[in-house]
Amino acid sequence: MKVVLFCGGYGMRMRNGASDDVPKPMAMVGPRPLIWHVMRYYAHFGHTEFILCLGYGAHHIKDFFLSYEETTSNDFVLRGGRTELLSTDISDWTITFAQTGIESPIGERLRRVRHHLDGDEMFLANYADVLTDAPLDEMIDRFAARDAGASMMVVPPQSSFHCVELGENGLVGGITAVSDMPLWENGGYFVLRQEVFDHIPENGDLVADGCAQLAKRGRLVAHQHRGFWKPTDTVKERAALDAAYARGDRPWAVWEQAGAGARA
Repeated sequence: MKVVLFCGGYGMRMRNGASDDVPKPMAMVGPRPLIWHVMRYYAHFGHTEFILCLGYGAHHIKDFFLSYEETTSNDFVLRGGRTELLSTDISDWTITFAQTGIESPIGERLRRVRHHLDGDEMFLANYADVLTDAPLDEMIDRFAARDAGASMMVVPPQSSFHCVELGENGLVGGITAVSDMPLWENGGYFVLRQEVFDHIPENGDLVADGCAQLAKRGRLVAHQHRGFWKPTDTVKERAALDAAYARGDRPWAVWEQAGAGARA
């Protein structure tokens, strides 16, 4: 299945100043940028046709793949001055780089790459800056068996704050951690049918317009995931992922776990 990735936003909370024009998906986690980790996740499940919805800082993403160094994340043998790779990351990937506008909302970005989907009944879509260990094959199989227009992964609230229940005269009736409340957040990792385009207007949004309209019609399903899921909206969140990578704590790298199992 084709994978549409939204990677054209400004990422203001990730930037280090006005002179920093690197888009958020290019923020580094270990030796590779966020977008690579997301794409490597999909490739692990056999989905290697990517459509990148570019916008702000597009040249950084293009340059990364045009000058891709396989030796950065793969073992190799140097023999007679020549490099012999023992494995590769992207040799079987097909990547379409599509400029979808600087200010375009996500729904509009999706509309602008519709022709690249070749009319496929089902396709995948996601943000390019959120990592997970969710079972993608299971999500797809469940959705394929349902009569619905879209599926979205939902996760428990990530906030560390507490909600306060107020009674009369300002008395506190209870305090509950947000993460313990019966609420779910949009976690991305969408599985979509062409039907979603019927509900996204020009300059519309995928979630607020497309998914909301499908929900009203009983055409949106959710995949609940309580495992690893981390967004990367701020420098602090990116640094935490980078530190986790350095100490070998990277549950999102399902491809590494599969390799370890094969070698055991």
